[in-house]
Amino acid sequence: MSERDELTSAAAVSDVRIALVTGANKGIGYEIARGLGQTGATVLVGARDVERGAAAAEKLVADGLVAVPLQLDVTDPLSVIAAAAWVERAYGRLDILVNNAGVLLERGQAASRTPVELLERTYATNVYGVVAVTNALLPLLREAPAARIVNVSSRLGSMALTSDPDGPYPEALMLAYNSSKGALNSITITYANELRQTPIKVNAADPGYCATDMNGHEGPRTAAQGAIAAVRLATLPADGPTAGFFDDEGPLPW
Repeated sequence: MSERDELTSAAAVSDVRIALVTGANKGIGYEIARGLGQTGATVLVGARDVERGAAAAEKLVADGLVAVPLQLDVTDPLSVIAAAAWVERAYGRLDILVNNAGVLLERGQAASRTPVELLERTYATNVYGVVAVTNALLPLLREAPAARIVNVSSRLGSMALTSDPDGPYPEALMLAYNSSKGALNSITITYANELRQTPIKVNAADPGYCATDMNGHEGPRTAAQGAIAAVRLATLPADGPTAGFFDDEGPLPW
């Protein structure tokens, strides 16, 4: 039996929480995986690239955490189906899903100059990918005692914050990215409302402006700081909130 199979079998027969983080091979996703691993969860390191996912999982294991790589391209329906089937075979349930995979394909161009093709590529990951992954894994989340779904969003998707002419965000002219995160916020609420009568809680997390590959490492916050809110929401107690939008300091307006 391989090391990966041994880890899988050990987790499957225990009460250890099983957590899947998409886009977990680097940046904020990697730090979310690390944070969840530090709580004792078995972390499935979702990554589009097999080798990068395996390398990230190996780093986490070297730090004493339980991590298993899982090939998952959120824009590929066959990859999503295959990943869900693997989780079902290996564990029979999923306790935590963090939809972290995301793209930023524009830098401050006017809305009127944004091609529809750019929106399509952005929405493929930031919106449609979240729905595809959540729908595929929801049966396994329902099998867990009290599952948590966390969607990694952005305050740039907040209509309240971005519509304030005196705030810092009206100059962030990124039609595709901002609207995709606004859509993700609405998706978060819709799933939370559907699942409100179950133990499953669904929330959105804002990591803040973190230095990552996505923004050329310009952000003032670290990826580890950006992971705080998502890890907290992924490990909420039974009396925790659902249908909310939070950063690491508290609630944010939609």
